[in-house]
Amino acid sequence: MLHPSYSDLMKVVNSEVEEGETPVVNSRYSIVLATAKRARQIIAGETPLVEANGKKPLSIAIQELESGKIKILSEEEAAAQEALEAKAAEEAAALAAKAAEEQEEDKADKEEEAAEEEAAEDGEE
Repeated sequence: MLHPSYSDLMKVVNSEVEEGETPVVNSRYSIVLATAKRARQIIAGETPLVEANGKKPLSIAIQELESGKIKILSEEEAAAQEALEAKAAEEAAALAAKAAEEQEEDKADKEEEAAEEEAAEDGEE
């Protein structure tokens, strides 16, 4: 027997849904997918959001879901979140490229200054 039960987990996940709105989770399948995904994240090295105490990753994921530490997003929310993350990644890549370009320019300027100084020293002799 699963503790907490699927129905208990569904109540927790849908607790923020206003009356009359479509619940985020309609079936046990959604709970299973969400907890399995989170368990894989934990296995991959993400830090558990609850005290692990040697529990298995799936048990930790279920406990996180029950305590409200993780949230199951609707398809629209997930798409919006992915778009935000993609935009942030693009901005970070652009900043990194700009920083690399500035470093190259600084390096070229220093090399040019060094060459000019060397040419000036050769001209003095």
